[in-house]
Amino acid sequence: MRVALADDSVLFREGLARLLEASGMEVAGRAGDAAQLLAIVDEKRPDIAITDIRMPPSHTTEGLAAAAEIRERHPEVAVLLLSQYVETTHALRLLEHGAARIGYLLKDRVSDVRDFTDAVRRVAAGGSAIDPEVVSQLLVRRRRRDLVGGMTERERTVLNLMAEGRSNAAIATSLHLSEKTVEGHVGSIFSKLELEPAAEDHRRVLAVLTYLKA
Repeated sequence: MRVALADDSVLFREGLARLLEASGMEVAGRAGDAAQLLAIVDEKRPDIAITDIRMPPSHTTEGLAAAAEIRERHPEVAVLLLSQYVETTHALRLLEHGAARIGYLLKDRVSDVRDFTDAVRRVAAGGSAIDPEVVSQLLVRRRRRDLVGGMTERERTVLNLMAEGRSNAAIATSLHLSEKTVEGHVGSIFSKLELEPAAEDHRRVLAVLTYLKA
């Protein structure tokens, strides 16, 4: 199996290359940035490209952008993204066109050599490998969306005004409702977001945070 490898950390990149070679894979090229990785993939056509998400020059999403471009230019080349942290937005962007020949792992997983090399082979063979922690965070994110999605339009309007820092009295004035009606909407919001009874201000903060994260 032929691998193209990209990471701006020389020590990590070379260590990973040695690990892959010791597992019987051929490292067809090493890159320190996304542009170099794309050039290697264009020339060498490896079975799989492994890249960090955060690459020079801005260290934001260059690796992710390179992975998307590789999928577009060379759909036969599998892509495995590595990340230092769980970044669910990036994972969703990677998976939005399907999970075949795609992997997303935290760099900590590399320390388990057998599991990591198995994941590389699985992705290169047409499968997928998504880090368990990433899956967990995606499920939490989906749950937040489902909870907010279950609210009525009026409840979402009230929650939006809560997010702006409005009190129940201010929300009532803004929506031309009685304060008692607003209190009823707020209680329903707490119930639908599964926020257990607690100090009122505490639940308001949790409700707003859930809304913003969704």
